[in-house]
Amino acid sequence: MFRRRELLKRVLCLGFCSVLQAQSSDLPDGQARAKVVTTCNECHSSRIIVQQRLSKGAWTKEVDKMIKWGAIVDAADRENFIEYLSGNFPPDKPPEPTTRTAARKP
Repeated sequence: MFRRRELLKRVLCLGFCSVLQAQSSDLPDGQARAKVVTTCNECHSSRIIVQQRLSKGAWTKEVDKMIKWGAIVDAADRENFIEYLSGNFPPDKPPEPTTRTAARKP
């Protein structure tokens, strides 16, 4: 059962890969940017990251959760991910403006 679910998750992630890579430009430059894009965009849009405003402790929990869920992060890169994310998306940064993708109802 687990293998089937994991395989399905991987297939779905790969199916959306090209769309997600196009959105990776949302992430600011930084030492860990390329690895964050490669790892995180495998399963979700970078918009998910850009919308977050978390403390370093909360980013640590988030990175560890994603690793537990299957994100492939080399142990040597874990701290770089946390530093990149907490440095670029801290709690005191103003929220990212959102854009509507659906037409408003009359």
